[in-house]
Amino acid sequence: MTSSIRPPLAEALASGTLVLDGGMSNQLESAGHDLSDALWSARLLAELPEAVTRAHLTYFEAGADVAITSSYQATFEGFAARGIDRGRAAALLALSVDLAREAADRARAGGAGRPLWVAASVGPYGAMLADGSEYRGRYGLTVAELEAFHRPRLEALAAAGPDVLALETVPDADEAAALLRAVRGLGVPAWLSYTVSGDRTRAGQSLEDAFAPAADADEVIAVGVNCCAPEDVEAAIETAARVTGKPVVVYPNSGETWDARARAWDGRTTFTTSRVTAWRAAGARLIGGCCRVGPAAIASVARTLEADPAAG
Repeated sequence: MTSSIRPPLAEALASGTLVLDGGMSNQLESAGHDLSDALWSARLLAELPEAVTRAHLTYFEAGADVAITSSYQATFEGFAARGIDRGRAAALLALSVDLAREAADRARAGGAGRPLWVAASVGPYGAMLADGSEYRGRYGLTVAELEAFHRPRLEALAAAGPDVLALETVPDADEAAALLRAVRGLGVPAWLSYTVSGDRTRAGQSLEDAFAPAADADEVIAVGVNCCAPEDVEAAIETAARVTGKPVVVYPNSGETWDARARAWDGRTTFTTSRVTAWRAAGARLIGGCCRVGPAAIASVARTLEADPAAG
């Protein structure tokens, strides 16, 4: 299916609820790939791109309508620290979009008869630091400095032709302001997704204040939350929809917690089908998962939404 007969994502969201994919890192790790590197899954763009394509394909086959590229931690600065020059880094950013598009083509060749979209991941500044600061924000940089950091890779990703730019795991309203400035004029729509704790951003701002600037941003076609506890999602959906009037995207973690000392996940998953039903009822129009949410969970999301399409 060519892009000429794939409706714009904003149009599709206006007419129903779509399924987003799950965590890229956990899918790659489950396939046996070591991601203990500052570049995380972005390392495989340079070293084993076929693994990335296969991960995307697994999610499409599970029922995802939208795939998020493996560029979350891909930045010019991060690649430079590994000796990758700017030209090659730009090519790798573009490759992340191409690999997701290739997986969509393979899924359609395998019988998927529905439109499939590609979202280019744009992680926060803290993801490049690889020190957990994406869950704190407050980097000590100005909005202008953050805009200057994000704009070049946004340009590189936009030039590759994704359906949407996923401005994701944003911990801080100041960084969101920089991203909203950085996406202007690129010609590609975007969604803005915060990582939250309770009813606040990770940096402590109220979600009402954090979502407000997106209401008037023409480039933004959806707003929401990701990389957070499932328990924090429903209230955030209601706030996002009320403040912005735009479709809401949600893709939380499994509910397990990361034990940094043991370097292992702990606890049990709280990502359940009953939550998915409540999220859609609250107004979510793009639903998937983040860390530790794999293909089986995404297949469950797809079945749940398909069982009652009128509710979407």
